[in-house]
Order: sequence, then structure tokens, then C-alpha cells
Amino acid sequence: MQRLSGLDASFLYLETSSQLLHVCALMTLDGSAMPGGYSFPEFKRRLAERVAVIPAFRRKLHNPLWNLHHPVWVEDEDFDLDNHVHRVGLPSPGDDRELAELCAHIAGQQLDRTRPLWQFYVIEGLADGQLAVLLKMHHASVDGVGGASLIGYLAGLEPDAPLPELPEGERHNNGLPTRVRLLRESAESLMQRPREIAGLLPELIGLAPRWLGRTLRGKGMPVPFTAPRTSLNGTITGHRSVAFAQLDLDVVKQIKNAFGVTVNDVVLALVSGALRRFLLDRGELPAEPLVATVPVSVHERSERDFGSNRVSAFFASLPTHLSDPAARVFFLAETNRRAKEHHYDIDADMLADWAQFSPATVFGLGVRAYSALRLAERHPVVHNLIISNVPGPPVPLYLLGARITGIYPLGPVFHGAGLNVTVLSYDGTVGVGLLGAKELAKDLWPLADALPEALEELSKAAPV
Repeated sequence: MQRLSGLDASFLYLETSSQLLHVCALMTLDGSAMPGGYSFPEFKRRLAERVAVIPAFRRKLHNPLWNLHHPVWVEDEDFDLDNHVHRVGLPSPGDDRELAELCAHIAGQQLDRTRPLWQFYVIEGLADGQLAVLLKMHHASVDGVGGASLIGYLAGLEPDAPLPELPEGERHNNGLPTRVRLLRESAESLMQRPREIAGLLPELIGLAPRWLGRTLRGKGMPVPFTAPRTSLNGTITGHRSVAFAQLDLDVVKQIKNAFGVTVNDVVLALVSGALRRFLLDRGELPAEPLVATVPVSVHERSERDFGSNRVSAFFASLPTHLSDPAARVFFLAETNRRAKEHHYDIDADMLADWAQFSPATVFGLGVRAYSALRLAERHPVVHNLIISNVPGPPVPLYLLGARITGIYPLGPVFHGAGLNVTVLSYDGTVGVGLLGAKELAKDLWPLADALPEALEELSKAAPV
């Protein structure tokens, strides 16, 4: 038995049929690299071998009425791989747009909480003879870094890679806990909460004036509820739209070196340029910067040894209002520096510590009322979109024997922010996955097509 952290459990509590909180990874594959060539039975057999040694794929939620704390992970004694692996054929012509439409349909379906929270879709019929895989996992079980690690466990450096060796703490799941144990642990946790809150309050009280002071002086990150409103900011449904693009990582690094900035600065400048063109074409480019929420991994800074999600986030200004691409880079370099310094004022574990007190019932009722009353359209915009930048493997990988030719991560959207842009580097490429709420962004391909153009624009503007 392993109890979910408060932050992990929050992704369960905040999920509804419209606000779906799973993450996906679309991987395009070259099946000819498999010894003997691709066949679905062999592909599935290889997956079964790895799932058998990776407990994260065989654990499910356990949350009986007598559990007064967050749910726990337990081994699924009735685990059946057929419930998780699906074989799908693309309709002709099997191009990128057909693939994206299928992925959007899959991304719009909730995971079954009575089973391990993942699905694996093998997609055949691509126009170039390749195949694709869409891996879907609930955010309660992985964050960006954790998802990349799980892909690494399924893949290898060679087509005949051996089975993965997991860290000691990830090798076993214990059996179903007794009712007495759950009641005892729940009661002990509830009794400790007043003391835990008292221990966290001094840090929060000391942080508040310092953190707000930087914001009011304009020396920190953007203030929430000050973002300009666009058509991307409203109430969402469970319908999704998807698009993706692949860029050259060497070009991104050349731009980074030419401007003397970070890779993340270049990524945000790239997305800003593409968004500027996208919003101009829609006739709704705001006169002020957009505001993006940028998740940040705290795996290296965290002192906690539990929970799948070890993340924080900061707000970033996106200079979509600037026409000069070089000016956008310099703008981001300065504002990101201030935002990161502002963000680092907060302890890496503060979000996780306070999330331990997440109330399931209150969160669930609150999200449903927020959606039903369409409150996202009635108050100032908190943020316009979410942008994640996840480091991936720098070398080619073979997923169950097939060479991975591209990885495109797809993150969730929320009420009030109907677009997620997630970037992952892999083997000299940058995969950009775009996922939107379909009613707010029906067609994301103009944004995907604008990304290579924005990269070329930045490259031409880079100092020699």
C-alpha cells in the first residue's frame, strides 16, 4: 500500500467530465527496426514483459468509505493487460491531421478509476508506413519528469534492450490494507493536522509580505487575474483538439547561445511568436502580454520522498504584443529572471505541504459549481494558457523494439485556460504537443504550423 500525496490526490479531486486531468504522450515509431519487423502480437508481448516488472502500471486506487485520508495505491490482483492495450487503425489518408484527430478523441475520454490509471493505444495505418503509440496516464500518478522516466522504463537504447532495473523504492507494491489499518492511519493523520498546520503557518506568514512586495513593486512575476481575455479563456467541455510539431534542437541551442539566454527563454519566445501570429489571424491579438502558467519540476530541490508529482509553477509574461522577435527574446530573458527569483522565494515543498490538507468533497463540489455557473467567463482572467518544457532523452530510444522517431507530450487544460503547450526535447529534436478545449480552439494546426516559422524568424534575428 502506498498513500497518494495531497498534491497527487488533488488531481483526482479537481477532475470532472469536462476538466480531464490525465496526460498523454504521442510517440511516432519506425516499426522496421524491430527484429523480424513489426507485428502487433510481438509488440504486445514485449509490453507485457515490461509491465510485469514495473509496479506503476499494475497499481490501482483504493478508497473505501472507512478511509478518511487520501486514497492509496494497491496492487490490482485482477490486472488484465487487455483492459489497457488497444489496437487502432487510422482512416485514409493516415496523415498527421488524421492522427491528431484520433488522439484528440482519445484524450477526451476519462480513465476508469476501478482499474490502473493508464491506457496504451497502438495506432497503425500511418501514410508513411510507420506506426504511433498514444500513452495516457492520470496526472495523479505522474508528472512530466515521472512520465519521461516511465517511457524510459518501457524503452531501451537498442531494439533488444533488456528489461529495466527499477530503483529499490519502485519495485514492489504491498497487498490490500486492512480496514483497521486504514482507520488507524486516517485517525493518526487527522490528529496530526493541527500541529502540521501550526508548523507551516509561520513560513507562510513570513513569506506573504515579502512575496507580495516584490509583485507590487513590479520586480516579480505577473499578478494573477491581470491577463488579457482571449477566446482561449472560458469554460471548457470534455471535447479536445490536438496538433503537434517537431523542431531542430540544434537551431534552438544556436539561438540560445547567440542571445546569451536559456533554452527555456527561447522556448517561450518561440511559443510567443507562434501565438502572436495565431491570435492575429483570429483578429484578437491583445495589446498587452499574455500570461502563461509554467510548471516547474522540484525533484532536485524537494526534501520529500513521497508522491508522484513534485512540481511548482510560476507565471510568465509572453510578449505577443511585440512584433520584433529579438525584442521578444530580451523581454523574456529579463522577465523570466525576475519571475524565477520571485518563485524561488517559495520553498520547493510548500505547495506539496499545503496540498496535504486538500479536501476531496470541497474541491469536487467547487469545480462542478465553477463549471456550471461558467465563472471562468465572469471574473478577470487568471492566466491565458499553460506552457511546460520537459527535458527528454538526448539519444535515440527503441520502444518495445521499434525506434521512436518523435515524442509529443499532451498536457491537460483547465476552466479559464483552454490551451496547453508542452515541449519535450528528444534525440536532437524538440517535440511540441498542443492540446486545446475544442469549443475554444477547434483547429490548432495554424498554431502548430506557425512554430517552424517562428523558429526561423528567431534564427534570422539572432546576433551574429
